[in-house]
Amino acid sequence: MNPTASIFSAIRELTGQQIASCEPVSGGDIAAAFRLQAGNDERWFLKILSNPPAGFFSAEADGLKRMAQTGCIATPEVIGFTDTFLLMEYLEPATPSSEYWVTLAQQLAAMHCVEQSGFGLEVNNYCGLTPQINHTDKKPKNSTQERPENSGHAFFRECRLLFQANRALASGLLTNADFTLIEQLATRLEMLIPNQPPALIHGDLWSGNHLCTAGQHPVLIDPACYRGWAEADIAMTLLFGGFPPAFYRAYNESNPLLPGWQARAPLYNLYHLLNHLNLFGSSYYRQIMTIVKRFT
Repeated sequence: MNPTASIFSAIRELTGQQIASCEPVSGGDIAAAFRLQAGNDERWFLKILSNPPAGFFSAEADGLKRMAQTGCIATPEVIGFTDTFLLMEYLEPATPSSEYWVTLAQQLAAMHCVEQSGFGLEVNNYCGLTPQINHTDKKPKNSTQERPENSGHAFFRECRLLFQANRALASGLLTNADFTLIEQLATRLEMLIPNQPPALIHGDLWSGNHLCTAGQHPVLIDPACYRGWAEADIAMTLLFGGFPPAFYRAYNESNPLLPGWQARAPLYNLYHLLNHLNLFGSSYYRQIMTIVKRFT
C-alpha cells in the first residue's frame, strides 16, 4: 500500500508542510513504512495500513508516549496520527556496538524500575494486529481469587494466556484437549512464577522493535505496552535469537532478575507464541504444545 492523496493532504493539514519526497522503508511486518522529506527539509517516518483495526495507530502513539514519559529511554516523537496512518520523526539507524547494548539494558532496566500501580493498563491496545486486553470487568469465580489488576498471575492468566488460547480454540488452531492443557497450566502460574512488582514494559521486545541511532542511543519502537512483569520483557528478547550477552549482564547489574528467570522464559513467551499462532497459523503449534506439556 502506498500513501494516497488523502493521506498527503492530511499530513499537510497536520504539519503545514508540503511533502517533497516519499521513499519506501523496509522492515515492517504489518504496516507499510515510508521516509518523507518535507518542504522545510524535515524528515518524517510514516506508517500506513489498509483497513487497520479500530484505534490501532492511536494505541501505538499512546505506548510510545508512556515509555517516553518515564524519562528513562527514548521513543520517536509522534507528529500525529489518524485512523489510517502514524507520522513520527525519522531517526537514522546506526550499527550497534557493545556500548549500545549496555546502554539499552541500563535504560530498559531503569524504565522497569519506575514504580507502577497495579497490572494491566487503562486502555486496551494491540500486539501485532491482535487485540491486547489490558483490563477486564470479569469478576473472580470466588472471593479467594484476586482481580487481574491486583495480581500479576491473575492478569497473565486471564488477559494473556487464556485470552489467546480462547481465540485459537475458536478458530480451530487448538483442540479442546489442547485448551484444557493450557487452562491447567494457567491455574499453576502461582507455583511456576514468583511474585514480582508491576513494571511498565514494552510488551513486544524482539530485535526488530528497538533502534540504534547516531551516538549509539537506543530508541524503542512498535510497543505493546502494559504494566506487567519485567521478566516478560526480557524473556521476549530470547524468543527470536536473543540479544548479545553484554545486554543481559548489564541488565542484571542494573535490575537483578530473580534466580531461574531463563527457565521461566518459555512461560512468558507462550503468550507471544499463541499470538503468532493466531496471526500466522499452525507452524507455531508444536512449539506451543511442547512448552505447555513441559510445565503441566
